[in-house]
Amino acid sequence: MRFAASVICAAVLAGIASAAPLRVERRDCSAEIAAYNLARREARGTDVSKRSMYPTMPNEVCVLAPEIQRQNWVQMSSSLVRQDITEGQAGVSMILDIGVLDITTCQPIEGALVEVWHPNQVGNYGNTFLRGAFQSGSNGIVEFNTIFPGYASDGANHINLSVHVGGTMSSGVSHNGQVFFTDPWTSVVGQSAGYNANTHKRVMNNNDPNYVAANSKGYSAIVDVESIQDDWPAGVVGYITVGINPNKLV
Repeated sequence: MRFAASVICAAVLAGIASAAPLRVERRDCSAEIAAYNLARREARGTDVSKRSMYPTMPNEVCVLAPEIQRQNWVQMSSSLVRQDITEGQAGVSMILDIGVLDITTCQPIEGALVEVWHPNQVGNYGNTFLRGAFQSGSNGIVEFNTIFPGYASDGANHINLSVHVGGTMSSGVSHNGQVFFTDPWTSVVGQSAGYNANTHKRVMNNNDPNYVAANSKGYSAIVDVESIQDDWPAGVVGYITVGINPNKLV
């Protein structure tokens, strides 16, 4: 069972003269994005010809991505700089593959520190579990070992993230956002053991203002989820690409 999602990418092009007003334009990164995403999937043996909704990743034209105010955030200590953030939390295993692209060059960003945090399978946040941060590699990718999140009452099912361009917790933040899952994926996983004990009120994607904002103006913040060995209870891989302007702080 596979549901596709698209890349997040943004382009801000300044005028040639310093006095010229800032211009916001679409940037065609289609060649770079297509190669980037294909390489990520082929590295895991994913047959992209079997994708059920899209043969390729949609939204290959870069647009300015909206910022989403941080929610349920706590200051992370150095002990939370890690890739495995599960801390023993039960749930459907998920490898979260986050690609960080410089939207001014369409090239991956090495050394960006990506923070992520999300609820457990019954929709509860913890002070340390399911929270972590790690730097992107030379290919701009950072991976986290986590679980498919359970939905909380504060919005549609999502993962929170922040991107520090300086590579440390104290460095500036170039992006705060939320990435989401399709309603069908949340429904299917939500019926499984453990997840079905969630007592939070379910918010569907289109009823969450943050989901609407994150997916406006051509920007898509939906994680591309693919089953491992076509057997999702064995685990899933979630892909998302975050385009940032490293010269801008939020």
